Parts: sequence; structure tokens; C-alpha cells
Amino acid sequence: MLKEERQQTILNEVALHNRILLTDIAETLNVSIDTVRRDVKELDSCNKLKKVHGGAISLGFTTNSTVNTNVYARKEKMTIAKKAIDMLKDGAVVFIDGGTTCLEMARLIPDYLKLTCFTISLPVAIELSGKPNVTVISIGGQITQEAQIAIGANAIHALSEIKVDYSFIGTGYVDAVYGLTEFDWDIVQMKKAVIKASKKTVLLSISEKLNSQHRYKTCDINTINTMITELDPENNLLKPFKNLDIKLL
Repeated sequence: MLKEERQQTILNEVALHNRILLTDIAETLNVSIDTVRRDVKELDSCNKLKKVHGGAISLGFTTNSTVNTNVYARKEKMTIAKKAIDMLKDGAVVFIDGGTTCLEMARLIPDYLKLTCFTISLPVAIELSGKPNVTVISIGGQITQEAQIAIGANAIHALSEIKVDYSFIGTGYVDAVYGLTEFDWDIVQMKKAVIKASKKTVLLSISEKLNSQHRYKTCDINTINTMITELDPENNLLKPFKNLDIKLL
């Protein structure tokens, strides 16, 4: 495989999943980790991604700005966010996860809507704080440098003491058979705690993530009450999910 092809594959994976591991990409491309490391370093020097320890993250994942033109598939994520907002009722108590799709949801919440919103995400909390009728409660803990979300025992304990009407979460990987998975063990523990703290859980995921899986399991797909993609619910890509106990929007 040519270097240009390798690097485009790396960029595609980073754009889709926000963060990748060098070991995973080396296995996918069937090349050495040193080769992938050189590619990532070169892409970083060209300002196409950001190199981090053991991997790389997308530029859209690193910015502190809540209005970000580097977000991958932003049009699709806005479509998902609009569908999610239609589920919100005045006076509801909800949780909004971190990640670019959840941030789009936070940004699009109308000013007239009265909500109480819990979040582990600093960017989401900042965006929500500008909404006049939203009470924002930030779940504290160790803050990850890349995603700027709280993780760890303190955050998990805080989540164990609440019960929200809906949680709106993202995922790195989703499959009709294997459920929701991630490559980060700490993130999995946070998502498990969020699901336990929720009466109903809503997954926000672009369709490119469908039929993908990774090392650590967050939950079975039937644990999720609703899955929202940018697609029409009758789209053939959603066919594997149609016979499951999950609502598609």
C-alpha cells in the first residue's frame, strides 16, 4: 500500500472514531507500528490530525471552541441532534454525553426549553451554560485531556446518586450483535454508569459506525431504548436492528 493510501486510511479512521490507537491501525494496514507512527507524525506536522501518546485524535475532537468547522460529518450529526431534541420535553431531567454529536445537540437546544442537564463533558457544559432555561450540573472527576470529559471513581459515584429521564450518549462502535463497544476501558466504565443512571438511554450515532466493534463492551444493543442516526428508519442499513427491542429514529 502506498504511503498516500495509508495516510488516507488513517485520516478516515480518525475522522470517524475521533481517536485511534497506533496498534489498531498497524494491524488494519498490516504494517509495523513504526510505519504508522511516522505517518501519524507527518500528518500531525501537516495539521491534519493531532498526535497523542499511543495514537492520534481528530482536530475536531481537540478544539475548545463549541462552534467547530473541523467536525467530521457535521451535517449528519446536526440531523441526529435535531431528532434528539424532538424527544425533549419541558421540565425534563436529562444527561448529555461528550463527543461531537452530543455537542451539536447541546448547541441546538432552543432557548425556550426548560431542562435540567447533567453532563461529564466540559464543552457540553459550557455550551449549555448559555441556554437561559437550562440548569447545568457538571459531573466532576479526572478530566481527560483529549475529550475533556470526566472519568474515574468520583464521576461514577456521582452518577450512582441520580436518575435522569433520558441519557443521550455516543459510542465509538455499534453492532446489532455485539452491541456498543469502545477501545478505552475508562470510557466504558463511565458509559455503564450513565446507563444505570438513566430511565431510558438514547444512542446518537452516525451510520458509518454501524456494524463495527472493538475490545471493550459497554452494553448489549437491547440495553439502548432508542438509536438515532441520520438515516430514515426504513433505510436498509438499519435492517439488522429492526427485529431488536430498540426504537429507531
